Amino acid sequence: MQKILFFIFMCCLRFCCVAGAALPLAAFPFFGSRVGAAQLDIRVSFITREVPALGFEAETPPPPPKGGLEGARLGFLDNAATGRFSGQSWVLGERSVPEDGRLLDAVKAALDAGERYLIIDAPADEVLAAADLAKPAGGLVFNSGAPDTRLREADCRANLFHTLPSRDMLADALMQYLAKKRWSHLLLVRGPEAGDGLLADAFRASAVKFRLKVVAEKIWADPTDGRTASQEIPVLTQAGDYDVVVVADETRDFGRQFPYATWLPRPVAGSTGLTPTAWNDRVRGWAAAQIQDRFMKINGRAMDAYDYAAFMAVRALGEAVTRSGSTEPGTIAAALTAPAFALGGYKGAMATFRPWNRQLRQPIALTHGEGVTAFAPIPGFEHRVTELDTLGRDAPETKCPFPSPE
Repeated sequence: MQKILFFIFMCCLRFCCVAGAALPLAAFPFFGSRVGAAQLDIRVSFITREVPALGFEAETPPPPPKGGLEGARLGFLDNAATGRFSGQSWVLGERSVPEDGRLLDAVKAALDAGERYLIIDAPADEVLAAADLAKPAGGLVFNSGAPDTRLREADCRANLFHTLPSRDMLADALMQYLAKKRWSHLLLVRGPEAGDGLLADAFRASAVKFRLKVVAEKIWADPTDGRTASQEIPVLTQAGDYDVVVVADETRDFGRQFPYATWLPRPVAGSTGLTPTAWNDRVRGWAAAQIQDRFMKINGRAMDAYDYAAFMAVRALGEAVTRSGSTEPGTIAAALTAPAFALGGYKGAMATFRPWNRQLRQPIALTHGEGVTAFAPIPGFEHRVTELDTLGRDAPETKCPFPSPE
């Protein structure tokens, strides 16, 4: 009799599971929203600045355009899927500012539309102006496009969060690896653009931080073509002895010609060769393969670091809304910087925001064309709070005037 009853029970259970799988969530209202709770409406705007196309060296084709918006959209798909179970309604506004347009007009339009959470992919000055314009309206700004360290330091703002790594975080990741390999003597080559100079500054400061030595610094000043690059690079890289060539080429213009073309047979790193980045298509561990494949299926291209920064901004908002049960920017800001806040980032360690400058802590991948060589922080570089704080400006080093460090 017990066997018969058990058989009947298992048949009923199987029927319920199959039938339940075929029914829409509307058939189970207690799964679809929070019982007795008000609907939470979260309105977000993704605002991007269109940038002029740059000229590139003749030998190397232009790199693919950077992403961003598609990463935000993927984050919204995830937020909407989980938000159904907690009564959340997510709305994404998309605004693209032309080269000759005013980004602040788009910011004002978003705020007027009730979109108090702004994800900005634009140069540093415009990100800063957007944060200042949003502050009186209670808006929070997420920087997903400007790596400038000053936005996290002297020009920091209480309502400005950063999901894109700063230049000094990327530089520290690379220098940790070089220090671990004992490649202590560096030849630094920088390009003529302003971003190249800022990246070179970050590499130089990080080299000092990790007790490496820049033995010489060269400037790649003039464009060239494929007929002469193989002749100019060996001449440029004659600078005594060194262990590695570090290239600061933020627009990825000339640097891709350096591997295997240097005077000494040395590895190339920085903006080409071994490159520090928040994300690229070679990151596959810790369930990253699933998000990579989803992104590729939807967009027909690989997910890049700007997509990842926008994705993490949206997901951080979703986590903060769920934890706090609120849509008020002040409450959300407090939730994002709370000690208990943590967000899965598909790179092993949980991502958290530094309370002193609103930068998202995250591992940095060191990649080359065919794979991932390592993730920083590199084992052996320790910290009293978290090893992630060995990348970028730590609390005792910060020039950001708010709030009290951890």
